[in-house]
Amino acid sequence: MSVPTAYMGNTSLAVADWLNKGDNAWQMVSATLVGLQSVPGLVILYGSIVKKKWAVNSAFMALYAFAAVWLCWVIWAYNMSFGDKLLPFWGKAKPALGQKFLTQQAALPASTHYHKDGTVETAMVQPYYPMASMVYFQCVFAAITLILLAGSLLGRMNFRAWMVFVPLWLTFSYTVGAFSLWGGGFLFQWGSSTTPAATSSTSPPASPDSPPRTGSVGPRSTKDRERFPPNNVLLMLTGAGLLWMGWAGFNGGDPYSANIDSSMAVLNTNICAATSLLVWTCLDVAFFHKPSVIGAVQGMITGLVCITPGAGLVQGWAAIVMGVLSGSIPWFTMMVVHKRSRLLQQVDDTLGVFHTHAVAGFLGGATTGLFAEPALCNLFLPVTNSRGAFYGGVGGVQFLKQVAGALFIVGWNVVVTTVICLVVRLLLPLRMPEDELTIGDDAVHGEEAYALWGDGEKYDSTRHGWYYDDTTHHHRSNNNNNNNNNATANAVPSGVTLNV
Repeated sequence: MSVPTAYMGNTSLAVADWLNKGDNAWQMVSATLVGLQSVPGLVILYGSIVKKKWAVNSAFMALYAFAAVWLCWVIWAYNMSFGDKLLPFWGKAKPALGQKFLTQQAALPASTHYHKDGTVETAMVQPYYPMASMVYFQCVFAAITLILLAGSLLGRMNFRAWMVFVPLWLTFSYTVGAFSLWGGGFLFQWGSSTTPAATSSTSPPASPDSPPRTGSVGPRSTKDRERFPPNNVLLMLTGAGLLWMGWAGFNGGDPYSANIDSSMAVLNTNICAATSLLVWTCLDVAFFHKPSVIGAVQGMITGLVCITPGAGLVQGWAAIVMGVLSGSIPWFTMMVVHKRSRLLQQVDDTLGVFHTHAVAGFLGGATTGLFAEPALCNLFLPVTNSRGAFYGGVGGVQFLKQVAGALFIVGWNVVVTTVICLVVRLLLPLRMPEDELTIGDDAVHGEEAYALWGDGEKYDSTRHGWYYDDTTHHHRSNNNNNNNNNATANAVPSGVTLNV
């Protein structure tokens, strides 16, 4: 039986014998889905879940990180994460820009898995698509990790410091975790796994209430910590929806192929996320007597984070169990433990990233060590005795490997992030100055998310009046000028005050 021409290799110079068009298409779609989680997903989510005065700054932190990671990634960071081994936890830095490199068959050169006697157990990971697709897919993973980290810093970190922090953290923190876990490093060889969310959420710069004297960013303003309502709940749900649907690429693209394992990963991702959201909502109703939309989004996120290490490795019933745990344990740490702990009360984590990503990520890694099903493990990466503790045998060892791997990532990130913050602080203040913390977007960027009074008119307390200012026109109505009293009164509706 002859093979249809469409499925043959060498139909053109752009179709090599090793190219699987289906795998390549799915990998690029998966990468794009993950990219959409960040832009516009988290850009919208961050810009709407924060107080109105921080909408522009929060969205821009996400957008800047996405762009900055791209350039760093292709110039040096990709090969530090997935290239040739330099150290057991780090790859060799070099560009991923050349035609010869990007058009060859994708491969992770350090991923060959060996038996204890040195013989090859599993061959090098070598998907059936070009290196360009691999670089793309891994880049959007790196970008969303930095953006998730930003969630703990919104409304307080100096944007200029963030501009310096992003490439440094990508280079010295993310690449180590990526190579160790997924690029063929010692944790990969050991059989341990965790999530990029856990690598970011365990290392936001510490922020005690006291002025930052070490590597801490420092807290938000007292007023913001006391009251920080979302400025647009409906847009927040839009961003959350993009995050949820985009996670199909997050976990479905991990097998590097459009195969059975990727189908299992996508299905389990949705099962766990839905279960977690429902459990979180039920707990809110049971204890606070009101179903919280923000709480539902938090539950959705914890479910997505929890299932990620084992999305294609666990059965459907285990995904439900993981959803129950991810909807209840992070809820308990956020709603009960955080409020009773003096230590946690002293740390300003703007969006509760520690609970939704660190706790949920650690939980996901541990439960994967419990529920990883042997047959599904072999579909992903055929390694001897790869199974969760629930299935007996040497499964208990896998659970310990998962915990040890997570502890390494946590420890490395805490130390490295602190050092990076100390270095950045030599150049720039990590925390915004008080005047910017008070005013918000207008002081930081000269822009606001919403033009409430006419065509973008703003109130300036130092001028005691409303004004409109751009590069072509400047008009100011000053309360101290009797001729403009009426104009000022008309600009502000009766009984309305500006909420900053």
